[in-house]
Amino acid sequence: MDHDFHREEKVLPPSSLEGQAKETMHDAFWDHLKEQLSATPPDFSCALELLKEIKEILLSLLLPRQSRLRSEVEEALAADLLQQEAARGDLNIFRLSKCILSMMTLLCAPVRDAAVQKLDGITDSALLLRGIFQVLGLMKMDMRNYTLQSRQPHLREHSIQRERAQFQERLSRQPGLLDHTTKWLSRAAADLRPAPGPDAPASSAAGPSPGEAASGPEPLSPAMVLSQAFLNLLLWDPDDQEFPETLLADRARLRELEAQLRRLTVLASVLLVASSSSGSVLFGSPQFVDKLKRATHALTEQFDSRPEEAMLTVSEQVSQEIQQGLKNMGLAALSSDSTASLRGQLQDIAHAQNCVRSVVDQRIHLFLKCCLVLGVQRSLLDLPGGLTLIEAELAELGQRFVNLTHHNQQVFGPYYTEILKTLIPPGQAPQAGVESL
Repeated sequence: MDHDFHREEKVLPPSSLEGQAKETMHDAFWDHLKEQLSATPPDFSCALELLKEIKEILLSLLLPRQSRLRSEVEEALAADLLQQEAARGDLNIFRLSKCILSMMTLLCAPVRDAAVQKLDGITDSALLLRGIFQVLGLMKMDMRNYTLQSRQPHLREHSIQRERAQFQERLSRQPGLLDHTTKWLSRAAADLRPAPGPDAPASSAAGPSPGEAASGPEPLSPAMVLSQAFLNLLLWDPDDQEFPETLLADRARLRELEAQLRRLTVLASVLLVASSSSGSVLFGSPQFVDKLKRATHALTEQFDSRPEEAMLTVSEQVSQEIQQGLKNMGLAALSSDSTASLRGQLQDIAHAQNCVRSVVDQRIHLFLKCCLVLGVQRSLLDLPGGLTLIEAELAELGQRFVNLTHHNQQVFGPYYTEILKTLIPPGQAPQAGVESL
C-alpha cells in the first residue's frame, strides 16, 4: 500500500547494549585484520574471506545484461588467483581495493557517488576495506529498494488477488462473515441521509411524490457512502466489537492513522493559538515554525495517556519559544497578561470539547474526505483555514489514508458493491459504482 516504500539500514543506538556489542565486535575484527596485514610476512587469511564476500556482493548488484562487468569482476577477484598470490606473499590488497572502487563507481546509485569518492583518498588497506564494506552495504540496500519499486505493480496485484481469495474461502465457511461490514456501511449511509425535521409529514406507503423527490437532497452514491464509511473508521470506538470484517487485517494501520490524526489535531491547534497570540511576523519565519513544531511534537508524545500534563508542558515551552523568537527578531515581548492567556488557551487544548481543537479536527476530516474524492495533491491546493502550517504532515497522513482505502476497495470492492445495492435502492443512486472512489 505504501507507494514510497523502501528499506533502510538498521542503525542501533550507540547507547544500547546491542549497539555497543556490535560496535565492539566490528572494531575487534577490523583491528585483527590490520594486525594480520601488518605482520611480517603478512597473513592474508581474513583478507581472502573479505575479498570473496566483496565479489559475491558485486555480482549480486549486477543486472543480467551487464555481462562484461560480470566477467571483469570474476577475473579481478578470481579465488584461485588470489589464493596463489597470497601463498607467494605478494597479494596487493591496496591495488585490489582500488580496482573494487572503480567497479563500485560504475554500479552505485548517484546518491552514493560522494561516499565512494571519499574512499578513494584512504591509503590504509584495512581501513579502506572497512569503508568498502560499509558503502557496499548501502548499495545492497539501494538494489533491494530498486527491485521492490520495479516489481511493486506485480506485487500489489498479487497481494490483492491473494487477499480476496483468502477472504472468499473464509466467507464460504462462514456465511455471516460480512454482517459487521454491512452494519458499518449502513451507518455511513445513515450519516449521509438528513434526519427528518419534527414537522416532516409521515411517509406514505407509496413513497415520496415526484415533486418531493425532485426537491429532496442529492441522492447517495456508492462512492459517497464508502468514503464516509472509511472516515468513520478514524473515529471508531475501541469498545465497539463490530469492526468490519474486511478491515480486520488493517486495524493496526487504522489505529496508527487515528493516532497520527490526533497528534496533528493537537499540533495544528497549538500553532493556531500561538500564532494568533504572537502575530504574523514571527510565524512568517519557516525556521521558527519548524522549531516550534518539533518541540510541540516531542512534548505531546504522552498526550493520549496524560493530556493535561502534556499540555501544561507544551504551554510553558511554547511561551518560552515565542518570547525568545520575538526577542531574536527585535520585536516587543508578550506582556505577562498575554503570556498567561496564551498558556491558558494552550492548556485548554487538553479537553476534547475545546473549540479550537474541535474546529481543527473537523477541518482535517474535511481534508481527508477531499483526498478520497479529489486526491491528495489537489486537496492540498485548497486547504481549510488554519492547516497551512502543517501542510507537509497532512500530505503524509492523506497519502497513507488514501493508499489504505484504495487497496481495501480493490480487494473487497465486489463485496461492497453488492452490500451497497441493498442500501441504495435502484434509481436513487448515480450509475457510478464503488470503483469510482
